[in-house]
Amino acid sequence: MTPPASAKDQVARLLTLVPYLHAHGEVRVDEAARALGVAPEQLFRDLKVLFMCGLPGGYPDDLIDVDIDALEGPDGVRADGVIKVSNADYLARPLRLSPTEASAVIVALRALRNGAKDDTREVLDRALAKLEAAAAEGGAAARIDPARIDPGTNAADADLALLASRLQTAADRGRRVRLSYYVPSRDEQSERVVDPRGVVTAQGHLYLDAWCHSAEAPRLFRLDRIDRDEVLDEPVETPQEGPRDLGDGIFSQSSDVTAVTILLEPEARWMTSYYPVEEIREVGQERMEVVLLVADERWLTRLMLRLAPHARVLSPSAYAETFRSAAQRALSLYGAETGTVVTTAPTL
Repeated sequence: MTPPASAKDQVARLLTLVPYLHAHGEVRVDEAARALGVAPEQLFRDLKVLFMCGLPGGYPDDLIDVDIDALEGPDGVRADGVIKVSNADYLARPLRLSPTEASAVIVALRALRNGAKDDTREVLDRALAKLEAAAAEGGAAARIDPARIDPGTNAADADLALLASRLQTAADRGRRVRLSYYVPSRDEQSERVVDPRGVVTAQGHLYLDAWCHSAEAPRLFRLDRIDRDEVLDEPVETPQEGPRDLGDGIFSQSSDVTAVTILLEPEARWMTSYYPVEEIREVGQERMEVVLLVADERWLTRLMLRLAPHARVLSPSAYAETFRSAAQRALSLYGAETGTVVTTAPTL
């Protein structure tokens, strides 16, 4: 038994019906029903609702005009009747939103996104990306300032979706991109010019796979570490390739970083709030193991000296030995200042 159609389904049909009729002019009922995938009787019921729709105000001149008499016969709807719709020309014009309307739509979409499921969230992300890009490009003319729009509780996710769309478009068009990128392994902000290949997902994060002209090698750039981006008019110089498959993990895709595992005592857990980490594992007694991507061993040594004696390197062992030597040198300096001999290094 077919369940009764809901108002939501009918609104969806009407949103499809009106552009179809406007594009095709006068269409027979059976032809329109086949094109829209509904029964002629259902289409007739939708048309009886359509003529009560229109612009705000509700006056006769505001409503869409549907010639119902041309559709009805003595026994109800005529399958060979012709659908005649008028006073709907405004639906052919592109939708133009005022700043207030655009702001309201963006805020509403972001609010819906917070509680949406994954498949719905993808649709909302695409809509947000298009709307925010249009607002940014037409901001001067429409006086829309996206920066003043209330971002909602999960604005970062929407901003990442917009950034991902922008970078993927640059990759599809074969355009170079200038990035301001934070490198956690060196604790520095770097400027890069890259040839984008595409946006990929690994371990719950979005990455830009690109050829980096600074490193002269392919690199992966995590999108939430990109501070600024600028799509250039210059075409890419390297052969255009698709993004790499990260199904086997991100570590195997980057030759300039080393995965370092650190054990943190409760006093050092604050580190995970200030430094990007790839993985966190609770090991009991409020201790945790974290995995960092490290490209410069000197940066890791400085970090470990700040965390000592409440952290130690578990792997690789060479990094643990480097930190041990640095800690002993630091302690010897304290001993030289006080005139005492210090031989105890932080527990590793």
